[in-house]
Amino acid sequence: AALALLGGSAAAVVVWKWLGNRQIQKKMEEARRTRDEGVKKMAKVVQQFREQVPSVQTDAILSLPLLELTRRLREGSLSPKIVLYTYLEKALEVTRQTNCLRHFIPECEEQLQEIQRQEEKGLLYGIPVSIKDHIGHKGQLSTCGLVQCLGTVVQEDSVLVKVLKRQGAIPFAMTNVPQSLFSYDCSNPTFGQTLHPFNPQKSPGGSSGGEGALIAGGGSILGIGSDIGGSIRLPSSFCGLCGLKPTAERLSVWHTRLLNVDLCSRPAPVPCAVGPMARDVDSLALCMKALLCQEMFRLDPTVPPIPFDEEAYSSSAPLRVGYYDTDGYFPLPPCMRRAVQETRGALQAAGHQLVPFSPPRIHYVMTELFLKTFFADGGRAWLDVFTGGIVDPSLKSQVNGCKIPRLGKKLLALILKPLLFKQFLLLLLKLKNVATISTCRSVKEMWNHHHEIQAYRTEFIARWRELQLDVVLCPVLGPAFTTGYPGKLLTAISSTMLYNVLNFPAGVVPVSTVTEADEEELKLYRGCCDDPWDRTLKQAVAGAAGLPVAVQCVALPWQEELCLRFMKEVETLSREK
Repeated sequence: AALALLGGSAAAVVVWKWLGNRQIQKKMEEARRTRDEGVKKMAKVVQQFREQVPSVQTDAILSLPLLELTRRLREGSLSPKIVLYTYLEKALEVTRQTNCLRHFIPECEEQLQEIQRQEEKGLLYGIPVSIKDHIGHKGQLSTCGLVQCLGTVVQEDSVLVKVLKRQGAIPFAMTNVPQSLFSYDCSNPTFGQTLHPFNPQKSPGGSSGGEGALIAGGGSILGIGSDIGGSIRLPSSFCGLCGLKPTAERLSVWHTRLLNVDLCSRPAPVPCAVGPMARDVDSLALCMKALLCQEMFRLDPTVPPIPFDEEAYSSSAPLRVGYYDTDGYFPLPPCMRRAVQETRGALQAAGHQLVPFSPPRIHYVMTELFLKTFFADGGRAWLDVFTGGIVDPSLKSQVNGCKIPRLGKKLLALILKPLLFKQFLLLLLKLKNVATISTCRSVKEMWNHHHEIQAYRTEFIARWRELQLDVVLCPVLGPAFTTGYPGKLLTAISSTMLYNVLNFPAGVVPVSTVTEADEEELKLYRGCCDDPWDRTLKQAVAGAAGLPVAVQCVALPWQEELCLRFMKEVETLSREK
């Protein structure tokens, strides 16, 4: 009888689990169906518009830089309706190729009517804008690529969206993201993998990967992403865009969801920043100027009321530029170091002063500061977001690593310790067994961790001040990885992650493309010690000839305008070359 009861209980558990999984699958199928229906409806609306206005010069409109497009919209030589439907049509084409859209925003047609009723034309009057999945828009989902968020519709626009609308912009699409946002690939179980617009074997980067693919493919002229480890800068690097991660508190993150909890709306030792992505630096500057207005300061009083400093952005005074082409932690491919050296030479020739700079203690920053922020509990909070055990293939190794019990991790550490330190460390990081290295086991340890981050920021700024630097030029991870590889190389993001820990404004500018010579040199790449991770990086970036190569530009906190001015200088010199 006991055996029968036990068997019956086991069967009931199996059935219950099967029913739960079936319910989850239904939610995912419904979300995909809703997305596909939205695409069909938008395609129908665009087709009707094309029939009504067959003479629209689509290519001419799509080729206009943002500044020129805003000028024509404001003077009335182009209508917001024509521009919106032109970009909707192009976005449909790009998402068919790349799967970059999570959903069109049908309310964009209402916003089109609304801006025409506004008394004053805002700085972004009539500009179609795409936004990342987790930036709240009323009436839309904010999923973070997670199944558990599929049933919750956002009830109110985020402050960022409200300000965009007030400035006359028309949010028209929400873009795809990796599951949980904690990845620099762009894939989730519900909406699938987003592909690179120039090479379908490659990833557009992440977590703002949908934005990267859509803008680079020509389907959006301006997008809003977010960045907590490189999530604006990595897609910008992979896709050949300009992207800015501001100081985290410079723009509002109210009503912006991260990892299914409002981490974006409360203080954190490594905070989330939102920022613009576009085809050129002037577009980023215009977006920042539009957002840094009284409306944002009124809606979110936690944002310092600092308007955009046009004088700092427009200055032509020579800069004192610190530079490095490797952080000494994860050596990047030869083409990315070449980009820094060529840009350094161009800046020097243009009259700027270049000073060698070495960021301190990157191993310590990566293991003790950055990863400890997110995996202080051994990854348990992160695991909680994976409802029903549905995990995207790109995250499985990390999730499985977090599931290993603490005792198992300690035993693994003891077994692996005789290996070379870097190999031991990287294996632990790849498996996400961060608890063995950097776990906060008490509130006191957590406060100490916060203090250590502040102490490191002080040390870094002191070194910066000692060299009397204005800005820093440094590498960014790239070129675009083959899909599936970002999940194998979390530690490769040290180049971008550093400036999240520091909370410095940092932007990415494309300056070159991968050449056949770069591909040949990559064959000789040995990385730090030619270990499995160095070899994996080599495989990840191979076959990238013709894809974009970028550099990273950095300034001190609250100096976004100086950062943008430096980015503009780099952009101008690279285009002249």
